[in-house]
Amino acid sequence: MSNLSRRKFIITAGATAAGTLLAHGCASRTSSEGSSAAGGTSPTAAPAVNINPADAPEVTAAKLGFIALTDAAPLIIALEKGYFAKYGMKDVQIAKQASWPVTRDNLELGSDKGGIDGAHLLTPMAHQMTLGTITKGNQPVPMNILARLNTNGQGISLGQKYLDLKIGTDSKPFKAALANQKVPIAMTFPGGTHDLWIRYWLAAGGINPDTDVSVIPVPPPQMVANMKSGSMEAFCVGEPWNAQLIAQKVGYSALITGELWKDHPEKALTLRADWVAKNPKAAKALTMAVLESQQWCDKPENKQEMCEIIGKDRWLKVPVADIVARSKGEIDYGTGRVEAASPVAMKFWADNASYPYKSHDAWFITENIRWGYMPANTDIKGTVDKVNREDIWKAAATAIGVPAAQIPATTSRGVETFFDGIKFDSEKPEEYLNSLAIKKA
Repeated sequence: MSNLSRRKFIITAGATAAGTLLAHGCASRTSSEGSSAAGGTSPTAAPAVNINPADAPEVTAAKLGFIALTDAAPLIIALEKGYFAKYGMKDVQIAKQASWPVTRDNLELGSDKGGIDGAHLLTPMAHQMTLGTITKGNQPVPMNILARLNTNGQGISLGQKYLDLKIGTDSKPFKAALANQKVPIAMTFPGGTHDLWIRYWLAAGGINPDTDVSVIPVPPPQMVANMKSGSMEAFCVGEPWNAQLIAQKVGYSALITGELWKDHPEKALTLRADWVAKNPKAAKALTMAVLESQQWCDKPENKQEMCEIIGKDRWLKVPVADIVARSKGEIDYGTGRVEAASPVAMKFWADNASYPYKSHDAWFITENIRWGYMPANTDIKGTVDKVNREDIWKAAATAIGVPAAQIPATTSRGVETFFDGIKFDSEKPEEYLNSLAIKKA
C-alpha cells in the first residue's frame, strides 16, 4: 500500500471515531454472529439435485466471509434458500466479517488456520492480494474471481451541513464549499471500489483526493455513526448505509454510483486460488449456487423477502425499511429528489451483472495504478488472466441451464464511458491514464 502502511491503515480505521470503531479488535477472527451451516436454511430451501458421482464436489464444506451490505445477498440467500446444499455443498458456512481488513486477514489464513476460504469481496482486493500489495510482508496470496455479485448499488453521501447545496454528480460545488479545508472523507478500503468511486467523483470536479481532502478508511457498518458524530463530511459505501443515513436525517445522497458509470461492476465471489485448484468441482458447485441465488434475488417479486432475510440480526442487523426501497430501485436522495424506478439501481443478474468481464478487472487495476496503489509497470492483462475465472462461471451457468444467449461470448464489455465523458478501453489502458488530469501515476 503506497499511501498507508498496513499498520497505519488499521490504526487510522480504528481511530476514526473513538468508541464506535472497535471492529478491528481482533483482525484474525470472524464474528460468530452470522455464521451458519446449511442446517439453518429457510423452509423454502430448494431440494437437492441428483448429482452424478463424477461431478460430485471434492468437499461439502467451505467457509465464506461477508460484510454487512445489501450486495452480500447472493451468498446469504444461497445459504438460506438451500442452493449450496442443492449442489452438494451442504456444509457451507457464511461468516460475518467486521471490516474489509479483517476479511483480507482471514483470507490470508484460509479456513484450515481459522480463517475463510473465500468471500463477498471488493473486486480490486482480489487483484491486490494476488499481487501482494496489501498482504503481510507483501507476500502474494493468489485469489480467483468466480462471479461478479452485483453491479451498481453504492452511493456517495454528504453530511447535512451541505444539504442546501444539493450537490450531485458534479463535485465542483463541493470543492467551493470546502474552502480549502482538508476535511475527512470516508471510504471502506484503500484501492477498493468505494475508494475508487469517490476518488473518481472528486477528481472529475477538480478535487485532488490526495491533497485537497483527507480520504480515510472506515468499516461500512460504522459509516452512519461516524457521520453522526461529525468525524467526517462525506462517504462512499454500499447499501443499506446511504439509505440509513437519510432515514436518520444525518445527510443525503449526492448520487448513486451507477450515475458515475452505468452498470459498473462491484463485489465479487472470490476464493483462494489454492482452494479452487484443490477443489475445482466444489468451486463450480459454489458458483452454480450463487448464480441461481442471483437469479432469485433479481426477481421483483422476491425483493421484499430478500430484504426480510438479509435484514435479520445474524446478517445485516438493519431494519427492512432501510433496505427494501433501494433494493426495488426506489431511490430517495434526501434532497426532495426521488426516483421511483432508477435504471441504475443494484442488479444481481440482469444485463450480465453476474458475469466477470475481464475488461472490468482491467479497469480496477488501472485505477489502482492511477492512485499509486499498484506499480505503474503492473502487468494488467497477466494479473487479470491469473485472477479471473470466467471459465468456471461459464461452466456453472451452462450446468444450471442458463440460455446460451445469456452467456457473454467475449470477456470484454467494450469501451466504457463515464459520466464525465472519459472513456476506458481495456486494450489501451495507457490512453485512459493519459486522459486524466488528476492522478499519481
